[in-house]
Amino acid sequence: MTALQVEHIRHAFGSLVAVDDLSLTVEDGEIVCLLGPSGCGKTTLLRIAAGLEPLQQGRVLLNGEVVADRSREVPPEARSVGLVFQDYALFPHLSVVDNVAFGLRGRSGRERRARALETLELVGMAPQAAAFPHTLSGGQQQRVALARALAPKPRVMLLDEPFSGLDAQLRHRVRDQTLHILKESGTASLVVTHDPEEAMFMADRIALLCEGRIEQFGPPSALYYRPENAFVAGFFGEINRLEAVTAGQQVKTPLGALAAEGLPDGTAVEVLIRPEAIRLSPLEAEPADGSGFARVTAARLLGRTSLLHLNVVNGSIEPVHLHARVPGAFLPAENAPMKIELDRSQAFVFRRRNEGETAAAASIAG
Repeated sequence: MTALQVEHIRHAFGSLVAVDDLSLTVEDGEIVCLLGPSGCGKTTLLRIAAGLEPLQQGRVLLNGEVVADRSREVPPEARSVGLVFQDYALFPHLSVVDNVAFGLRGRSGRERRARALETLELVGMAPQAAAFPHTLSGGQQQRVALARALAPKPRVMLLDEPFSGLDAQLRHRVRDQTLHILKESGTASLVVTHDPEEAMFMADRIALLCEGRIEQFGPPSALYYRPENAFVAGFFGEINRLEAVTAGQQVKTPLGALAAEGLPDGTAVEVLIRPEAIRLSPLEAEPADGSGFARVTAARLLGRTSLLHLNVVNGSIEPVHLHARVPGAFLPAENAPMKIELDRSQAFVFRRRNEGETAAAASIAG
């Protein structure tokens, strides 16, 4: 069943359109991430779903029931949504268990405490029930905030950058715990983040936003391997960008000719190649005919991977500087020649965008 549905939402702050005709759904038990750069409308959409921002256009439904449209606006406290914000907003004068029990209205004191303790057990914070927020670490405070939001058994959880205040090491651990807690609770969840890796880690589906619109909505694998435009392809980490012009349904690059199906001859295009799509192996010497090879200009170990800076040469085609990312320690000497191959599932050709133009795409065929 669809837990949350937003339809044709448009929201403006004066002349600035923050959300522009945006629709999406979150199914029962599903985690959807709203991903995008700052100012793309992620938090505005979350606040509209929560009822914290008045609806201007469109409608919001929870479990098929309209909670906001032109004729009605159900207040936040009556929407059965759980909210977790960046700063957690715990009451400093209340204990952990009292913080969690605070929002459990319409129950006896004993029932509220029992439900609060049950939820603290779910998030692994029951031993700290009597503690006060200032005595907890950032990760512990985040889990208490999550417990407080889950305690009333909301229909939908809404989380706005819930891990942004944590240091990198703690953030990885806490988001892993949160993923398991949300999945165990079975609550539909909408999570706002600007971090592509975090979205891919957390989400069943990702809605990637740009300037108030969804550029692509689907499973993480679809956005990564089948991006619909250059913005989507380039959002998930470093990428090599080349410019070319189509001829005969293909483009010529120093890595060879690449398919550009559906794009007329003479079309100006971008070629986007992920660094991990470049496969390298040592050569004893540069090819005498100047056919495709790469010369290493720098190699750096980045922990789990090595990053290589390359000058790629292929006959009469202008040499280009590219980055390759290789698993493990692979640190050839400066100026070492390399045989270079391309994983075409991680390379893409898109019509070069003009201002205001929607990108047309042609995925590279293997």
